[in-house]
Amino acid sequence: MNINWYPGHMKKTRESIAKNLSLVDIVYELIDARIPISSRNPVIDDILGNKPRVIIMNKSDLASEEGNRIWENFFQKKNLNAVCIDALTGKGIDRLVSITKALYAEKKEKFEKRGIINRPIRIMILGIPNVGKSTLINTLARKKSAKTGDKPGITKSNQWIKTKFNLDLLDTPGILWPKFEDKKVGLHLAFTGAIKDEILDIETLALKLVETLVKNFPNLLNSRYNIDIENKSPLEIMEEIGKKRGALIKGGEIDYTKTSSIILDEFRKGIIGRITLEYPEE
Repeated sequence: MNINWYPGHMKKTRESIAKNLSLVDIVYELIDARIPISSRNPVIDDILGNKPRVIIMNKSDLASEEGNRIWENFFQKKNLNAVCIDALTGKGIDRLVSITKALYAEKKEKFEKRGIINRPIRIMILGIPNVGKSTLINTLARKKSAKTGDKPGITKSNQWIKTKFNLDLLDTPGILWPKFEDKKVGLHLAFTGAIKDEILDIETLALKLVETLVKNFPNLLNSRYNIDIENKSPLEIMEEIGKKRGALIKGGEIDYTKTSSIILDEFRKGIIGRITLEYPEE
């Protein structure tokens, strides 16, 4: 699959980030805990420079507990603030707020010496599409302030949101980089739904996912679908799943599109199991 997705609004987002960086005290960089390498945009590092930052590993409930621990330790060893959260349920939010206030403490003291009391901490939220920025904002604001959706690219422009934690959040549209140098990066982004399914061949994508699961998580695959995967090709396993789920067309043939949607949906929702696809040694 050739994935080369860089719409015009992505370019505008990059320019907007650079322009608005001076307006904020701290940056929240959201990444997907299942794919911490692929979901970290290297362009953001160049733009942010030394701006205080918290790396937020969202969807940590979908990643393995071991994977979450390994990645938190990895970032901490590099002197980067990192925290695992589940923006949907609010798990980890208290720790995130605590880290944020600690980062802001020195600046807060300077403001108070000038007589500025209780100034909100201004935060920019960055991340690739569909990583959960809007969900995090709504959780922090404790109301529906930002649009959310299953499809990436929901947020189209910058917006400020006030929260009950005395944080003022600047939301930005999701940003991707111009091209994917590594084919695996493109696949992992597609597996997790960061790239719109409409621009991909989902049957090929699902087959690649089955191939990955057979290689790295055979027990989870076998447990979820109750099939014997030994000595079977990814295509044969996919066909078995289709039969088990009744994804058939006239004549008893496999409905590959429906089967693909089932596999991708159950992976993305964590129904197959908690899976971390990438580790620091990679």
